[in-house]
Amino acid sequence: MKHASILVIGGSGFIGTHIVAGLAASGRRVIVPTRRLARARHLWVLPTVQVIEADVFEPQALNQLLAQADAVINLVGVLHSRPGRPWGPAFERAHVELPRRIVAACQRQAVSRCLHMCALGADSHGPSMYLRSKAAGERIMLDAPGLQVTSFRPSVVFGPDDNFLNVFAKLQSLLPVLALGGVHAKFQPVYVGDVAQAFINALDNPETYSKVYELTGPRVYSMRELLHLTGVYSGHPRPVIGLPEAFARIQAFFLEHLPGGPLMSRDNLDSMKSDNVASGVYPVPAGWRPTPLEAVAPDYLARR
Repeated sequence: MKHASILVIGGSGFIGTHIVAGLAASGRRVIVPTRRLARARHLWVLPTVQVIEADVFEPQALNQLLAQADAVINLVGVLHSRPGRPWGPAFERAHVELPRRIVAACQRQAVSRCLHMCALGADSHGPSMYLRSKAAGERIMLDAPGLQVTSFRPSVVFGPDDNFLNVFAKLQSLLPVLALGGVHAKFQPVYVGDVAQAFINALDNPETYSKVYELTGPRVYSMRELLHLTGVYSGHPRPVIGLPEAFARIQAFFLEHLPGGPLMSRDNLDSMKSDNVASGVYPVPAGWRPTPLEAVAPDYLARR
């Protein structure tokens, strides 16, 4: 079955923009809800995309949106929350409550096809609130009766508008030296275009139903290596000092309270206690050939 009308929740974000553009290029109708229309103005020019001002946490709004769709993609995720047990309120709302609401609305509107964005390393017993809440949301989706769900677990995602390498580049343009915790943590960054294509390829493929896929790049890096490469590519290489855990947690406490939102949190440090690399427990998509970071990042970081 070819799904012709796709609701993309979180479609105006970094990864969502690439998925929406790819779906539109294939001629599908794409519905993108947003609480503020201005946030999705970059999608207005796409001819088959309809941007709708709506709050997806409102059951009636979600019902109305799904009544127009034959598949849904959930990309909503947050990186920070106040502390809580087993996770904080922002994680509860975005990672657990919203999947539960999506499942209920899909069942009411007889929409069976769902694609879900989880996170590499998600684990109900994981070291961070983020990883535990992501695992809980994924389980809600996969266990839902009557739904054909595919879940993806990407590593950190890089690309021209990312909030990953670009943040490192900005810091190195402003500071003479970087002193951070978690510099020995391992990552396997994945290109945003590859992530988007994995979603698009899976949408109409019954072989992906009830499956979980890991999306990782071809190479593993330490945080220190990523900081070094980002500095070189952006033209501002800086010395990197790894902070002991106690000092790193103090630093993260203050970074949590920066104006404009946290730059790093103690929960982020907890997440880095588990290396963000492929586990081998879950497969990669058929034909997966990830783009090397070195093939993309030098160009967009040099333009900063």
